[in-house]
Amino acid sequence: MPSTTAPDTTPTSSSTSVSILELLLPHHRTTDPIPAPAEAFQHQLRQIDAFVRQGAPVVFTLPGFPCKSPNPAKVLGHLPDQGERLSLGFLDALCADIGRIHAPGARIVICSDGHVFGDLIRVPDDHIDAYTDELRALTRTSGLHRLSVFDLRDVLGDLPHDAKRAHVHDRYAPTLDALRTEVRADAPTLALYRGITRFLVEDTADFTGTRSALQRECRTRAYGVIQRSRAWGDLIAHHHPRSIRLSIHPQLIGAPKFGIRLLDAADAWTTPWHSAALRRADGTWTLMPRAAAERRGRLIHRDDRPSHFEET
Repeated sequence: MPSTTAPDTTPTSSSTSVSILELLLPHHRTTDPIPAPAEAFQHQLRQIDAFVRQGAPVVFTLPGFPCKSPNPAKVLGHLPDQGERLSLGFLDALCADIGRIHAPGARIVICSDGHVFGDLIRVPDDHIDAYTDELRALTRTSGLHRLSVFDLRDVLGDLPHDAKRAHVHDRYAPTLDALRTEVRADAPTLALYRGITRFLVEDTADFTGTRSALQRECRTRAYGVIQRSRAWGDLIAHHHPRSIRLSIHPQLIGAPKFGIRLLDAADAWTTPWHSAALRRADGTWTLMPRAAAERRGRLIHRDDRPSHFEET
């Protein structure tokens, strides 16, 4: 008697796709306490498999690298330093590792988002331009040919920065009411909102009001940052529709975005643009606020600019 059970038509991922994802797993940035196998990341496996089956380079997009924090107690200045150099080198090396098991290789498009919310994080647009231009220069001078940098200038050219922000917000951002509802109902979104609020409070170095007034203001700005970040994500998806989405924020296992840790740090939210790099006595690197790194080491200059700290 013929079986009435429909055949299983679910596509299976190739061993190459699983191996590529396994290269990412040690660097997964997440708040989940227990690591998961590659098979738990079905969304990413399907995307990787599409590139593998076509014999094409695997393309990742990584929103981030916006600008340096405006708080001088956290960073060494407004230009990229050793933290960015190490992070860019890590990302390029990760692509090289993928190339050893998938001949067409991989590339990462760094989607620098500083101009998207520069007004909300209180960083001047000329500082953001200088930061992003230096990122591009670093990829060239360091031979990091598997990386590229994408920002609003690639989409909207020389329009005034406020006009660019308004265009992206109006076209792509969720409404404030919808976002507030999501924050109340969704634990990961609530964690993101709280994390961004904390960063905004820490990054505000010149507020003259009370602490409670600063927190209220930062909570309002945090909603705006998330709106613009969502808008930027949708814009990236429009311009890079097949890419695999990486994130510098912690992501749950199986989420559509894969959180990636660029360098070692005590806090899962720490990034090179909110901190300074410290080279430990054993030669390993970590990230921490500048004020903390100063207590542990001596400042090292490179190309006549502050670069990092070395533990003493």
